[in-house]
Amino acid sequence: MNDLNYSKAIELLQSASSTEGFLASAQDVSNYKRVWARDGVICGLAALASGNEELIEIFRRTLETLANNQHHNGTIPSNVRTNEDVIEVSYGGLAGRVDAVTWFIIGICQYSFYTNDSTFVKKYEGNIQKCLQLLEAWEFNNKHLLYVPLSGNWADEYITDGYVLSDQLLRIWALKSYNHFTKDNSITNKIEKITEQIEINFTPNSVGEKYHERAYNEVNFQRYMPCSFSPAGYKMQFDAFGNSLALFLNIGSTDFQNSILEYSLELKNEMSLQLLPAFWPAIKDSDLDWNLLKSNCKYEFRNHPNEFHNGGTWSMVNGFYGLALLAKEKRLEANLLLDSINEMNAVEDFSFYENFNSKTKVPNGVPFCAWSAAASVMLHQSINTNFKFLV
Repeated sequence: MNDLNYSKAIELLQSASSTEGFLASAQDVSNYKRVWARDGVICGLAALASGNEELIEIFRRTLETLANNQHHNGTIPSNVRTNEDVIEVSYGGLAGRVDAVTWFIIGICQYSFYTNDSTFVKKYEGNIQKCLQLLEAWEFNNKHLLYVPLSGNWADEYITDGYVLSDQLLRIWALKSYNHFTKDNSITNKIEKITEQIEINFTPNSVGEKYHERAYNEVNFQRYMPCSFSPAGYKMQFDAFGNSLALFLNIGSTDFQNSILEYSLELKNEMSLQLLPAFWPAIKDSDLDWNLLKSNCKYEFRNHPNEFHNGGTWSMVNGFYGLALLAKEKRLEANLLLDSINEMNAVEDFSFYENFNSKTKVPNGVPFCAWSAAASVMLHQSINTNFKFLV
């Protein structure tokens, strides 16, 4: 345990705090000085793990800011910026952010559970119900899996679209968290149906009617769940965040989960940073998906091979991988992973960079990213105090 790494991470979360909630970065860089749904909730989860009452209060403000700016159709803001009396609300850029909705539900419920305040869930019951109805609508075909547009989640400049693995799993976590309070049989049934469809469509040799039978039969499944599929077929990159959620939420057969675990540990050990890349293998300019990747950026192209979403290494992603390792009783591996996360966060006198080139170790993106600190705090507390999230 390195107390300096932990204290520096706590300091950054404090620096990224505002009257409206957690900001994505402690620096006023582009649009990072905003309260983001996914960043804010992930920082809030770290706040709960830390037990720091001031940070937990900032989490409450984050959730209130998001709830107060929910669209009348149920959409949760991608991000909110307040400047005195002026409020700027974004529900997404080129596409809306599906994961803002699921992270919001997770955040409300985790906060209520760990503060032992069920009235907080009741206060935002109407907001949550709007979210749940919207998620149902986003299935489009009423067959239990969310249909996510290109740019519709955290990997907003990557190639995933359609039935994106990580978004299905975040929905399960959101429903499980909410059902802890409601004990609703219809939600229990929905969780089972979504889980069944994930296992039918994202794992090899499954029994059951496939969404896209021809594409499924043509796929050479690897030792992990593919990152997404759509009417155009499957995209087969390893999604570290999505597969970590599958392990964390115990989705898939025991044998297949062990396969994911073995593959992930082998891949991590091959990497120069001893951490998982966000998606792997990296897409190169000779690959079929290169043009799609190259075109999917609003400002500047950042997805060079081994960088950003395209094989770059993120503390945030590895924080959730660490939680998955602990869920599978891999404490030694989780400890080693935390050391690697801390080493990455400590570069340039604890600059907590957004991500790194997975081959050269060169930092990329915005410094002083709050969720890079959150990754360290979540995993540190889970290892050293046996903190566990509501699942």
